[in-house]
Amino acid sequence: QEASHRFALPAGGAEGAAKQESFVLSTAGTDQVKGVLTLQGDALCQADVNLKMPRSNQLLHFAFREDKQWKLQQIQDARNHVNQAIYLLMKRDVNYHFKTGSEVLKLMDAVMLQLSRARNRLTTPATLTLPEIASSGLTRMFAPALPPDILVNFYINLNKLCLTIYQLHVLQPSTTKNFKPAGGSILHNPGAMFEFGNQRYEVSHVHKVECVVPWLNDALVFFTVSLQLCQQLKDKVT
Repeated sequence: QEASHRFALPAGGAEGAAKQESFVLSTAGTDQVKGVLTLQGDALCQADVNLKMPRSNQLLHFAFREDKQWKLQQIQDARNHVNQAIYLLMKRDVNYHFKTGSEVLKLMDAVMLQLSRARNRLTTPATLTLPEIASSGLTRMFAPALPPDILVNFYINLNKLCLTIYQLHVLQPSTTKNFKPAGGSILHNPGAMFEFGNQRYEVSHVHKVECVVPWLNDALVFFTVSLQLCQQLKDKVT
């Protein structure tokens, strides 16, 4: 019963974040990107970003359209795994008695699998190719629309909500003899090349900013505690 209360906490933390919370984006040692992200549970409901363009120092401002929200799949998936773990624990009648130790071990293994998957969704962002980022619905979220030489990507990494901005330049046909498209990555580096919409591009600048989301940190702590409790129970049974 104690374990089940703890298992409920990560999901409760995520549900508790259904109120809107705003976070200031920052990165050490640079002020080229400034912004505020507003998170509501698993939805990014506003992003207001200022980018100081290298060389020209021109200020580029972009924000989500009022009618748009961006679902953070990592948080959705983590919550689903936690809910599945809670279901596995709670689906038996309160008076149910386990008949064998192996029955307990089987249940703990199933619960631990779901909790590990939940934790991994927050600790392991997806690897994406640059064309996948370019074709993402995220590019249509902003008003004014993003310039064609800007790509953006949002993701969760541990307890942080991260924004990456890629500045691109078009590769002229005469320079494409050395064209090598980049593979999938969490973070692409300057010099990465890709083709999209019959046009070849190279990444010229990369800006990464992030903000700490406290309840994500709480969730990660509860995952660790819950997995330890499961393991302790397994050790007692064996």
